Parts: sequence; structure tokens; C-alpha cells
Amino acid sequence: MRILVLIVALLISSPVLSQEKEKKNFFKEIYKDFLKYGTVYGAGDIKNSIEAKESTFFVRPPEGGGLYDIPEVVDNTPIYPFDYRYGFGIRKLARFDYERKPKNFYDGTESQLAFVAPSSAIQGLEYQLHYEKERFRGEEFENHRYFLKHTGKWWIVKGESREVGKVNLKYQSAEVRGRIPIGKKLSISAGAIYRTHERPYGYNPVEIWLNETDENGNALNPWYTLGFEYWYTDHYTSYSMDGLPTVYDWIWMDPDGNVVAYGDRDFRDRVMPDLMNRYNNEIFDTLDPYGEVAPIIGFDFYHYKSKFWLHAYGSWILPYHKYLKGDSDFNYLNRDNWGNGGLIEGSEPEQWSDYNAGVNLGWKLSKSLGVFIEGEYIKFWDQEIFNSGVGLNLTLR
Repeated sequence: MRILVLIVALLISSPVLSQEKEKKNFFKEIYKDFLKYGTVYGAGDIKNSIEAKESTFFVRPPEGGGLYDIPEVVDNTPIYPFDYRYGFGIRKLARFDYERKPKNFYDGTESQLAFVAPSSAIQGLEYQLHYEKERFRGEEFENHRYFLKHTGKWWIVKGESREVGKVNLKYQSAEVRGRIPIGKKLSISAGAIYRTHERPYGYNPVEIWLNETDENGNALNPWYTLGFEYWYTDHYTSYSMDGLPTVYDWIWMDPDGNVVAYGDRDFRDRVMPDLMNRYNNEIFDTLDPYGEVAPIIGFDFYHYKSKFWLHAYGSWILPYHKYLKGDSDFNYLNRDNWGNGGLIEGSEPEQWSDYNAGVNLGWKLSKSLGVFIEGEYIKFWDQEIFNSGVGLNLTLR
């Protein structure tokens, strides 16, 4: 009887012990893959805001006084509150052998090649989940960078969502690639990438509106009529100065009745640029974000020795883009298909190539002398971003 009870107890307890063991292994693997060697951080900074090089002033009559009484001098210099930034997040990003930790602590502003190079310094999971708020020149912004990447022997999977408010940068991307290692230093990859963009690159609404013509080739919207769209008014008048001929021109006033320009040329040169940007932004705000998918190929070459290293990488997004989101009339495929008054009838969409490439080279010629070169170039839609640097280090002994 005792033996029977013992057998039943073992049969009952074995699944329970097995389940507990599986749970322990599950959480252990979660910690190992996701949290181990990761860093949770919180950081911020406070800085002086930009200051004008020279103070600016204007004069106005004293309260109850006239035009020719002793005026009040008013300081009109822009004064911005101090800039600040604070953020928090968690990150697990591997560094290549030649990369160095930029500070003694992380604050979320670090730029590492894990973000841009197709492959990574290690195989496995990497990520950064970062959120921050900042004030810049008196304006407040919310920023984030959510980045996830897994590099395996035969694949690369990457996703990112990023927003930098002060430069109006906001996008999402995701890519899946197959990867083929060639030896220990070179790998090539190919797959597909999905990207979003909010701005309709290649589309300039105000230019189309101002260039619209009738059947006789006459402008339907003369340039100065943009002012009327925003309730500016022009008033024909004359004025003269001592010893000079009388001038006849149009005085422009804003919707509040304030004089903003003494003449059409003055209005065109000083006021129109802001109105043109305002018009474009209002049209852009009516358009939904765009999302497109395209094939992508890339390579990585990485050689590292203590006295010489070379890391070269690149990706080419091939000209076979397919838009999945956004108004087809205004996507980047129609960037060269706009004429006076709108989209040219019968025009064909035009494909394009995007790419990014970079190189990092270091050569220690001797114990005292070293040469370092780095550079990166990115071309996405109408945007081009490039940076480069060269260094010569001589250590005196």
C-alpha cells in the first residue's frame, strides 16, 4: 500500500515539478535574451538658450503723447527660456571592437552603428526603447526612438520608430533580410524594407498654385494674391522724401491693420516667404502619412586588429517601390509629374533608388602615431545626410 501511494505521489508531483522547471527556464531565457547586459537609464540636461548677437529696439510715443514727443525705447530682442531635455529608457546595443563608450553614462543621445549597419557586432537581440521631452528655443517637443534588431547567422530582422520634434523628423521602418556569411569578415543580405514618411517629397503646393494659368497662358493666381488669402490688404498711396521724387506704391497691412511692407517688392521679399511656408504646411496637414515597401540588398565587411581595422557597409533600396498608404497623386513616384495647375495628365510614375553607405578605418602606424577616417552617406527620397571625419593622433612619449 505504501509503495502504491508513493508511486501515485510521484506521478502527481512529476508534472508539477516539470511545469515549475519550465517556468523557471522560460523566465531565465527571457532575462538572458532580453535583459541581461541591458541598461536602464534616466538622464537630462539644462543649457542656456540661443541669444541674439545684437539687441534690437523700436520706439513708440509715450502714453498720451504725440509722434514728436520724446519716445519710449522698447527692447524687442527675443528672449527664450533655458533649453532642457530629459528622457529615460532601456537599451541593449553591442559595440564593434573599435567603438568606444562615449560617456560614463547613457542618456539616449548616443549614435551607434547598430542603428545603421546591416549586421551587428554580435548575433542575437539588440534594442533601444527611449522616450524624452525637450524645450528648444521656447518650443516644447516630445521625442522617441524605439529600435529592435535581431541578427542571426542567416537572417536580419529590424524595426524602428523615431521622432525628433525640433527638426520635424518622424518615421517608422521595418525590414527582413536573408543573410549569407562569406568567410568570417564579409556578409551580404537581401530582403524587403517598409518605410513611412509624412512629408510628400517632390510636391510643392504653393508653386503649383502660383503657376496655374488660363487657356491664354495668363496667371490665374498672381503672386501678390497669396496675401489676400490670409487677409492682408494693399493700399495705393504716395510718399516723398526731401529732394527726392514722389514715390507711388502699395502699402501692405496685416489682418490687424499694422503696416508690414512699404511696397510690393518689400512685401514679396519679406512677408511672402512666411506665407508660402504657411500655405504649404496647411496643404501638407490635409494629407495622410505615406508607407511604401521595396526590395533591399546590403553588405558588411568587418576586419579588426589592434593596429588596423576596417568596417565598410552599405544598403541599396532598389527602384521597385510600392506604396501601401497615402494619396497616390502626391507620393514620391509623381515628384516630376507636376505642371502648372496640377498633375500632368497621362504622366507615368517614376521609380527611384535610395541608399546608405559608411566606412570606419583606423591605422596605428606606430605606438605614437595613428590615422583615423570615418564617414557616412544617406540618401532617402529628397533628403541627403552625410558626415565625415579624419583624425591624426600623435602621442608624445
